[in-house]
Amino acid sequence: MTATLLRRPGLARIRTTRAPLQRLCLGFVALVVLAAVLAPWLAPYDPNAVDLGNALAGPSADHLLGVDASGRDTLSRLLTGARTSLLGPLGVVAFSTLAGVAVGVAAAWRGGWLDSVLSRSTELVFAFPGMLLAILIVSVYGEGLLAPVIALAIAYLPYVSRLTRSLVLAERRRPYVEAYKVQGHSGLQICLRHVVPGIAPVVLAQSTVNFGYALIDLAGLSFLGLGVPALTPDWGRMVFDGQSAIQHGYPLSAILPCAAIVLTVVAFNVVGERWADQVARRDR
Repeated sequence: MTATLLRRPGLARIRTTRAPLQRLCLGFVALVVLAAVLAPWLAPYDPNAVDLGNALAGPSADHLLGVDASGRDTLSRLLTGARTSLLGPLGVVAFSTLAGVAVGVAAAWRGGWLDSVLSRSTELVFAFPGMLLAILIVSVYGEGLLAPVIALAIAYLPYVSRLTRSLVLAERRRPYVEAYKVQGHSGLQICLRHVVPGIAPVVLAQSTVNFGYALIDLAGLSFLGLGVPALTPDWGRMVFDGQSAIQHGYPLSAILPCAAIVLTVVAFNVVGERWADQVARRDR
């Protein structure tokens, strides 16, 4: 039997489940992403346009979701805020996944002292809360999206690296790896062409769940005033700005971004968990 026949099915072999809940969540994720991409054309008003004379007005024909305490259109800020609210977690997941896979593959494939050093290093990161690390970095570099994204990516890296390490250790014992070694393939070629594609579905499923957690963490930082600048539309910042509106009996400007955060996180978690379950059933 050739090495090709021994190779595990990779990402291309994974089929999405037909469960109604996952279809619904996938549709919601697609809708949020589409709204973020098309926000400049979908938003009926400038999200930062202030109209104090119309502050805290309820839903109307002109403002479908009303306006906030500064007279800014809530719908426009929700749509535009989706861009920042999704871009931050995307940066966290992209960096933590790429770096975590590299660390996990190196630790599992090389073993020995390198495995010990990398494993102990990631365990040290586990001992330091990601939110605290983000707060410390933001306090040094000031508000903005880059600093908390880097901090949270470092905090999430160990989750990906430990998962990758365990998967690669299991892959190394499979016959197709030995077959490729006999054929003269280097360790780097085997990892990049065969091992990493084989474990990609599991890693991406975990990254999908991490996306939801990163969205919550970044929204929390924005709510504390440590994330994006004050005038930048962002769901977490909208919740912070909406506190005063709640006191005046108009909670929509705070409730709507809260609902957007919760529903988006739930949708990403359901998709990731269902994907992981399907991968596990495939490997049985």
